[in-house]
Amino acid sequence: MWVWILFIALIIFFLALDLGVFNKHEHVIKSKEAAIWTAIWVSVALAFSGVIYWLFSSGIVENPTNLTPNKAVLKYITGYLIELSLSIDNVFVIAVIFSSFKIPALYQHRVLFWGILGAIVFRGLMIFFGVALITKFEWIIYVFGLFLLWTAYKMLKGDDEDFNPKDSWVFKQIRRVYPITSTMHGHDFFIKKRGLKAATPLFVALVVIELTDVLFALDSIPAILAITADPFIVFSSNILAILGLRSMYFLISRMLAKFRFINYSLVIILAFVGLKMLFSHQIELPEWLSLAVISVSLLAGIAASLLIPVKEEEANEE
Repeated sequence: MWVWILFIALIIFFLALDLGVFNKHEHVIKSKEAAIWTAIWVSVALAFSGVIYWLFSSGIVENPTNLTPNKAVLKYITGYLIELSLSIDNVFVIAVIFSSFKIPALYQHRVLFWGILGAIVFRGLMIFFGVALITKFEWIIYVFGLFLLWTAYKMLKGDDEDFNPKDSWVFKQIRRVYPITSTMHGHDFFIKKRGLKAATPLFVALVVIELTDVLFALDSIPAILAITADPFIVFSSNILAILGLRSMYFLISRMLAKFRFINYSLVIILAFVGLKMLFSHQIELPEWLSLAVISVSLLAGIAASLLIPVKEEEANEE
Protein backbone atom coordinates (compact mmCIF):
# COMPACT_ATOMS: atom_id res chain seq x y z
CA MET A 1 0.00 0.00 0.00
CA TRP A 2 2.92 2.38 0.50
CA VAL A 3 3.31 2.73 -3.30
CA TRP A 4 -0.28 4.01 -3.51
CA ILE A 5 0.25 6.31 -0.51
CA LEU A 6 3.44 7.77 -2.03
CA PHE A 7 1.76 8.30 -5.42
CA ILE A 8 -1.26 10.07 -3.88
CA ALA A 9 1.11 12.16 -1.70
CA LEU A 10 3.02 13.13 -4.87
CA ILE A 11 -0.22 14.25 -6.55
CA ILE A 12 -1.19 16.32 -3.48
CA PHE A 13 2.30 17.87 -3.53
CA PHE A 14 1.92 18.78 -7.23
CA LEU A 15 -1.49 20.36 -6.58
CA ALA A 16 -0.24 22.30 -3.54
CA LEU A 17 2.73 23.54 -5.58
CA ASP A 18 0.39 24.60 -8.37
CA LEU A 19 -2.05 26.60 -6.24
CA GLY A 20 0.32 27.75 -3.46
CA VAL A 21 3.39 28.72 -5.52
CA PHE A 22 2.92 28.97 -9.31
CA ASN A 23 -0.66 30.29 -9.18
CA LYS A 24 -0.65 31.95 -5.77
CA HIS A 25 -1.80 35.19 -7.39
CA GLU A 26 -4.72 34.88 -9.79
CA HIS A 27 -3.86 35.81 -13.35
CA VAL A 28 -5.02 35.12 -16.89
CA ILE A 29 -3.23 32.03 -18.25
CA LYS A 30 -1.68 33.03 -21.58
CA SER A 31 -1.13 30.56 -24.44
CA LYS A 32 2.66 30.53 -23.94
CA GLU A 33 2.36 29.68 -20.23
CA ALA A 34 -0.28 27.04 -21.01
CA ALA A 35 1.98 25.47 -23.66
CA ILE A 36 4.93 25.31 -21.23
CA TRP A 37 2.81 23.68 -18.50
CA THR A 38 1.22 21.25 -20.96
CA ALA A 39 4.72 20.19 -22.05
CA ILE A 40 5.78 19.82 -18.39
CA TRP A 41 2.75 17.65 -17.45
CA VAL A 42 3.12 15.45 -20.53
CA SER A 43 6.86 15.04 -19.78
CA VAL A 44 6.13 14.14 -16.14
CA ALA A 45 3.52 11.57 -17.24
CA LEU A 46 5.82 9.98 -19.85
CA ALA A 47 8.76 9.98 -17.41
CA PHE A 48 6.53 8.13 -14.93
CA SER A 49 6.65 5.16 -17.32
CA GLY A 50 10.20 4.66 -16.00
CA VAL A 51 8.76 4.43 -12.48
CA ILE A 52 6.20 1.89 -13.76
CA TYR A 53 9.02 -0.23 -15.23
CA TRP A 54 10.98 -0.10 -11.96
CA LEU A 55 7.94 -0.95 -9.80
CA PHE A 56 6.99 -3.98 -11.90
CA SER A 57 10.56 -5.22 -12.41
CA SER A 58 11.35 -5.06 -8.69
CA GLY A 59 7.98 -6.52 -7.63
CA ILE A 60 7.33 -3.61 -5.27
CA VAL A 61 3.79 -3.02 -6.51
CA GLU A 62 1.08 -5.69 -6.54
CA ASN A 63 0.78 -7.31 -9.97
CA PRO A 64 -2.61 -9.09 -10.10
CA THR A 65 -2.61 -9.45 -13.91
CA ASN A 66 0.99 -10.83 -14.05
CA LEU A 67 2.39 -8.13 -16.34
CA THR A 68 6.03 -8.07 -17.41
CA PRO A 69 7.77 -4.67 -16.87
CA ASN A 70 7.77 -3.97 -20.64
CA LYS A 71 4.08 -4.82 -21.00
CA ALA A 72 3.24 -2.70 -17.96
CA VAL A 73 4.97 0.31 -19.55
CA LEU A 74 3.16 -0.20 -22.88
CA LYS A 75 -0.20 -0.49 -21.13
CA TYR A 76 0.51 2.60 -19.03
CA ILE A 77 1.45 4.74 -22.07
CA THR A 78 -1.54 3.44 -24.08
CA GLY A 79 -3.90 4.14 -21.17
CA TYR A 80 -2.42 7.62 -20.69
CA LEU A 81 -2.90 8.47 -24.39
CA ILE A 82 -6.51 7.26 -24.27
CA GLU A 83 -7.26 9.45 -21.26
CA LEU A 84 -5.43 12.42 -22.78
CA SER A 85 -7.25 12.13 -26.11
CA LEU A 86 -10.67 11.75 -24.47
CA SER A 87 -9.86 14.79 -22.29
CA ILE A 88 -9.82 16.89 -25.47
CA ASP A 89 -13.57 16.40 -25.79
CA ASN A 90 -13.89 17.50 -22.17
CA VAL A 91 -12.15 20.78 -23.10
CA PHE A 92 -14.93 21.61 -25.57
CA VAL A 93 -17.61 21.19 -22.87
CA ILE A 94 -15.66 23.17 -20.24
CA ALA A 95 -15.36 26.05 -22.73
CA VAL A 96 -19.16 26.01 -23.22
CA ILE A 97 -19.73 26.00 -19.43
CA PHE A 98 -17.38 28.95 -18.81
CA SER A 99 -18.99 30.88 -21.67
CA SER A 100 -22.54 30.14 -20.48
CA PHE A 101 -21.88 31.34 -16.91
CA LYS A 102 -19.66 34.22 -18.10
CA ILE A 103 -16.68 33.14 -15.97
CA PRO A 104 -13.82 35.63 -16.47
CA ALA A 105 -10.49 34.19 -17.68
CA LEU A 106 -8.94 35.48 -14.44
CA TYR A 107 -10.85 32.92 -12.31
CA GLN A 108 -11.02 29.96 -14.69
CA HIS A 109 -7.85 28.33 -13.31
CA ARG A 110 -9.31 28.40 -9.77
CA VAL A 111 -12.49 26.62 -10.92
CA LEU A 112 -10.49 23.99 -12.83
CA PHE A 113 -8.15 23.41 -9.86
CA TRP A 114 -10.98 22.53 -7.47
CA GLY A 115 -12.81 20.68 -10.23
CA ILE A 116 -9.82 18.44 -10.88
CA LEU A 117 -9.32 17.83 -7.16
CA GLY A 118 -12.86 16.47 -6.99
CA ALA A 119 -12.38 14.53 -10.25
CA ILE A 120 -9.41 12.66 -8.71
CA VAL A 121 -11.63 11.44 -5.84
CA PHE A 122 -14.57 10.46 -8.07
CA ARG A 123 -12.38 8.74 -10.67
CA GLY A 124 -10.52 6.85 -7.95
CA LEU A 125 -13.84 5.42 -6.72
CA MET A 126 -15.01 4.60 -10.25
CA ILE A 127 -11.72 2.84 -11.07
CA PHE A 128 -11.93 0.80 -7.85
CA PHE A 129 -15.48 -0.38 -8.61
CA GLY A 130 -14.73 -0.84 -12.34
CA VAL A 131 -11.75 -3.11 -11.66
CA ALA A 132 -13.75 -5.00 -9.01
CA LEU A 133 -16.62 -5.57 -11.46
CA ILE A 134 -14.36 -6.84 -14.26
CA THR A 135 -12.48 -9.11 -11.82
CA LYS A 136 -15.65 -10.60 -10.32
CA PHE A 137 -17.94 -10.59 -13.37
CA GLU A 138 -16.05 -11.19 -16.61
CA TRP A 139 -19.19 -10.62 -18.70
CA ILE A 140 -19.29 -6.95 -17.61
CA ILE A 141 -16.55 -6.27 -20.18
CA TYR A 142 -19.16 -6.83 -22.92
CA VAL A 143 -21.44 -4.23 -21.30
CA PHE A 144 -18.55 -1.72 -21.24
CA GLY A 145 -17.74 -2.53 -24.86
CA LEU A 146 -21.31 -1.94 -26.06
CA PHE A 147 -21.48 1.28 -24.03
CA LEU A 148 -18.33 2.61 -25.72
CA LEU A 149 -19.67 1.75 -29.18
CA TRP A 150 -22.94 3.55 -28.35
CA THR A 151 -20.95 6.58 -27.11
CA ALA A 152 -18.90 6.60 -30.34
CA TYR A 153 -22.13 6.51 -32.37
CA LYS A 154 -23.61 9.41 -30.38
CA MET A 155 -20.41 11.42 -30.83
CA LEU A 156 -20.45 10.73 -34.58
CA LYS A 157 -24.05 11.98 -34.82
CA GLY A 158 -23.14 15.08 -32.80
CA ASP A 159 -26.10 14.80 -30.40
CA ASP A 160 -24.38 16.88 -27.71
CA GLU A 161 -23.61 19.95 -29.83
CA ASP A 162 -26.57 21.93 -28.44
CA PHE A 163 -25.55 21.41 -24.80
CA ASN A 164 -26.68 24.36 -22.63
CA PRO A 165 -25.51 24.20 -18.98
CA LYS A 166 -28.31 26.52 -17.82
CA ASP A 167 -30.92 24.02 -19.04
CA SER A 168 -29.25 21.13 -17.23
CA TRP A 169 -30.80 19.17 -14.36
CA VAL A 170 -27.76 20.06 -12.17
CA PHE A 171 -28.30 23.81 -12.56
CA LYS A 172 -31.98 23.49 -11.62
CA GLN A 173 -31.12 21.45 -8.49
CA ILE A 174 -28.54 24.01 -7.32
CA ARG A 175 -31.15 26.77 -7.64
CA ARG A 176 -33.44 24.77 -5.33
CA VAL A 177 -30.77 24.57 -2.62
CA TYR A 178 -29.13 28.00 -2.94
CA PRO A 179 -30.15 31.31 -4.47
CA ILE A 180 -27.74 32.09 -7.32
CA THR A 181 -26.31 35.56 -7.86
CA SER A 182 -26.30 36.94 -11.39
CA THR A 183 -22.91 38.64 -11.01
CA MET A 184 -19.40 37.57 -9.98
CA HIS A 185 -17.99 38.47 -6.55
CA GLY A 186 -14.25 38.12 -7.08
CA HIS A 187 -13.06 34.52 -6.65
CA ASP A 188 -15.71 33.67 -4.02
CA PHE A 189 -17.89 30.60 -4.50
CA PHE A 190 -20.44 31.82 -1.92
CA ILE A 191 -21.51 35.20 -0.53
CA LYS A 192 -23.90 36.43 2.16
CA LYS A 193 -26.83 38.29 0.58
CA ARG A 194 -29.53 39.79 2.82
CA GLY A 195 -28.54 37.36 5.55
CA LEU A 196 -28.78 34.35 3.21
CA LYS A 197 -25.96 32.28 1.75
CA ALA A 198 -25.98 32.56 -2.04
CA ALA A 199 -23.95 30.71 -4.67
CA THR A 200 -22.03 32.70 -7.27
CA PRO A 201 -21.75 31.69 -10.96
CA LEU A 202 -18.24 30.46 -10.06
CA PHE A 203 -19.66 27.74 -7.78
CA VAL A 204 -22.35 26.75 -10.28
CA ALA A 205 -19.71 26.36 -13.02
CA LEU A 206 -17.58 24.25 -10.64
CA VAL A 207 -20.44 21.84 -9.84
CA VAL A 208 -21.49 21.50 -13.49
CA ILE A 209 -17.86 20.84 -14.55
CA GLU A 210 -17.45 18.31 -11.71
CA LEU A 211 -20.53 16.31 -12.68
CA THR A 212 -19.74 16.62 -16.38
CA ASP A 213 -16.34 15.04 -15.65
CA VAL A 214 -18.11 12.14 -13.93
CA LEU A 215 -20.12 11.62 -17.13
CA PHE A 216 -16.92 11.72 -19.21
CA ALA A 217 -15.35 9.20 -16.83
CA LEU A 218 -18.16 6.78 -17.75
CA ASP A 219 -16.50 6.66 -21.19
CA SER A 220 -12.84 6.95 -20.27
CA ILE A 221 -12.70 4.45 -17.39
CA PRO A 222 -14.18 1.54 -19.42
CA ALA A 223 -11.86 2.59 -22.29
CA ILE A 224 -8.73 2.18 -20.19
CA LEU A 225 -10.08 -1.00 -18.56
CA ALA A 226 -10.05 -2.48 -22.08
CA ILE A 227 -6.27 -1.99 -22.07
CA THR A 228 -5.56 -3.31 -18.58
CA ALA A 229 -7.32 -4.26 -15.34
CA ASP A 230 -4.22 -3.49 -13.26
CA PRO A 231 -5.55 -0.93 -10.72
CA PHE A 232 -2.31 1.02 -10.25
CA ILE A 233 -1.73 1.48 -14.01
CA VAL A 234 -5.36 2.48 -14.55
CA PHE A 235 -5.30 4.97 -11.65
CA SER A 236 -1.87 6.53 -12.32
CA SER A 237 -2.41 7.00 -16.08
CA ASN A 238 -5.88 8.44 -15.48
CA ILE A 239 -4.82 10.90 -12.77
CA LEU A 240 -1.70 12.13 -14.60
CA ALA A 241 -3.86 12.80 -17.69
CA ILE A 242 -6.32 14.79 -15.54
CA LEU A 243 -3.52 16.87 -14.00
CA GLY A 244 -2.52 18.05 -17.47
CA LEU A 245 -6.12 18.92 -18.38
CA ARG A 246 -6.00 22.44 -16.87
CA SER A 247 -3.04 23.66 -18.91
CA MET A 248 -4.37 21.78 -21.95
CA TYR A 249 -7.67 23.64 -21.59
CA PHE A 250 -6.00 27.06 -21.72
CA LEU A 251 -3.92 25.94 -24.70
CA ILE A 252 -6.61 24.19 -26.77
CA SER A 253 -9.72 26.24 -25.88
CA ARG A 254 -8.35 29.19 -27.87
CA MET A 255 -7.96 26.97 -30.93
CA LEU A 256 -11.24 25.03 -30.80
CA ALA A 257 -12.29 26.09 -34.30
CA LYS A 258 -9.03 24.74 -35.75
CA PHE A 259 -9.54 21.22 -34.34
CA ARG A 260 -12.82 20.59 -36.17
CA PHE A 261 -11.90 16.99 -37.13
CA ILE A 262 -10.70 15.87 -33.70
CA ASN A 263 -14.12 14.39 -32.84
CA TYR A 264 -13.68 11.84 -35.62
CA SER A 265 -10.42 10.75 -33.98
CA LEU A 266 -12.25 10.24 -30.69
CA VAL A 267 -15.00 8.26 -32.47
CA ILE A 268 -12.35 5.92 -33.96
CA ILE A 269 -10.60 5.51 -30.59
CA LEU A 270 -13.84 4.75 -28.70
CA ALA A 271 -15.06 2.36 -31.42
CA PHE A 272 -11.71 0.54 -31.51
CA VAL A 273 -11.59 0.14 -27.73
CA GLY A 274 -15.25 -0.94 -27.62
CA LEU A 275 -14.64 -3.64 -30.27
CA LYS A 276 -11.49 -4.72 -28.43
CA MET A 277 -13.59 -5.28 -25.31
CA LEU A 278 -16.28 -7.21 -27.18
CA PHE A 279 -13.75 -9.57 -28.79
CA SER A 280 -11.30 -9.69 -25.88
CA HIS A 281 -11.92 -13.42 -25.27
CA GLN A 282 -11.59 -14.34 -28.96
CA ILE A 283 -8.78 -12.07 -30.24
CA GLU A 284 -5.74 -10.90 -28.31
CA LEU A 285 -4.29 -7.80 -29.94
CA PRO A 286 -0.63 -6.89 -29.28
CA GLU A 287 -0.12 -3.82 -27.08
CA TRP A 288 1.80 -1.94 -29.77
CA LEU A 289 -1.22 -2.16 -32.11
CA SER A 290 -3.54 -0.48 -29.59
CA LEU A 291 -0.94 2.23 -29.00
CA ALA A 292 -0.49 2.72 -32.77
CA VAL A 293 -4.25 2.98 -33.50
CA ILE A 294 -4.75 5.56 -30.74
CA SER A 295 -1.68 7.63 -31.70
CA VAL A 296 -2.37 7.58 -35.46
CA SER A 297 -6.09 8.44 -34.97
CA LEU A 298 -5.24 11.41 -32.78
CA LEU A 299 -2.46 12.71 -35.04
CA ALA A 300 -4.60 12.23 -38.16
CA GLY A 301 -7.43 14.28 -36.64
CA ILE A 302 -5.05 17.11 -35.70
CA ALA A 303 -3.30 17.01 -39.11
CA ALA A 304 -6.62 17.00 -41.02
CA SER A 305 -7.87 19.95 -38.94
CA LEU A 306 -4.74 21.98 -39.72
CA LEU A 307 -4.21 20.98 -43.36
CA ILE A 308 -7.73 20.76 -44.85
CA PRO A 309 -8.99 24.29 -45.63
CA VAL A 310 -12.28 25.46 -44.15
CA LYS A 311 -15.15 25.51 -46.66
CA GLU A 312 -16.85 28.84 -47.36
CA GLU A 313 -20.17 27.67 -45.88
CA GLU A 314 -18.42 26.62 -42.61
CA ALA A 315 -16.51 29.90 -42.45
CA ASN A 316 -19.77 31.87 -42.86
CA GLU A 317 -21.43 29.84 -40.08
CA GLU A 318 -18.56 30.68 -37.74
